Amino acid sequence: MKKLFYLFCIATTLISCYAQEKKIELVAPSVFAQKMEEDSGQVIDVRTPKEYKGGHIDGAVNLHVYDKNFDARLDSLDKNKTVYVYCKAGGRSAEAVESMKTKGFIHIVELDGGMDAWKEAGKPVKQ
Repeated sequence: MKKLFYLFCIATTLISCYAQEKKIELVAPSVFAQKMEEDSGQVIDVRTPKEYKGGHIDGAVNLHVYDKNFDARLDSLDKNKTVYVYCKAGGRSAEAVESMKTKGFIHIVELDGGMDAWKEAGKPVKQ
């Protein structure tokens, strides 16, 4: 009976860990746009405010990754909702993704190639 109880406890633990597994995706602009249409998640632009004002993806919120309040601002987001993140070319968004993973975000979609790739693909930019 003890063995059955221990087996049940192990199985429950594994199932609960699997259910909370994080999903991180690095996707092309067309897939990024499609996923944003299908799922009304949180869109985060981690570039500087000046870059953001120069043009951004519609609906994006500017959370500059090197801002001293970046971590606190991440804490204000819903960790259980999908987060779409991008920067200019991909470096800063990769750093932001690492921070988000550490903070327990469940589903993160990163734009491969950043805003440069977005523009190159002819996707709309909001001024």
